Amino acid sequence: MADVTASATRTISAPAFRVRRMLADYETVRPRILTEHYRDYVLHSGTVGEGTVAGWTLQATSKRVREVVVDVSLPMHDKIVETDRNSTMVTTWKVTPGPPITCTVTVTSTWQGAGGIGGFFERRFAPKALAAIYDGVLANLEKIVAEEPEADSSSETDPGDSASVERSDQD
Repeated sequence: MADVTASATRTISAPAFRVRRMLADYETVRPRILTEHYRDYVLHSGTVGEGTVAGWTLQATSKRVREVVVDVSLPMHDKIVETDRNSTMVTTWKVTPGPPITCTVTVTSTWQGAGGIGGFFERRFAPKALAAIYDGVLANLEKIVAEEPEADSSSETDPGDSASVERSDQD
């Protein structure tokens, strides 16, 4: 079994700390950026950042449906990691600062692919399909970031400096 990886990247016109904060919000922002491939979104515990547990059904194709339950962690200031309890899939959202008020968001999922002929087709087609889904999610994120009014910048801190997305409101 070989690892399979799918990835998508988008540049967004907003400061990295703001986009990270929005991505880490599994209560209000995440449900709004998901595409039609996602359904039955639920928060099991927490709402923001580290310690949040969220679930959904992902329908990548008409025949391929996955029940996903992720544990959210923030191992580094620029990353949000979702580890699926139901599979080997790990999804990393990385937000990298760019010129003045832009950032680059990259979402990458890696999982252990199947063996044999099924694994061949999985490695060949799944990354493209999942990357297309992620591109839609990133487009929705970009739209929501543009629509949301920015909070008073004097009260905002970079999540990398700790507090703003570090801990979840655990139940």
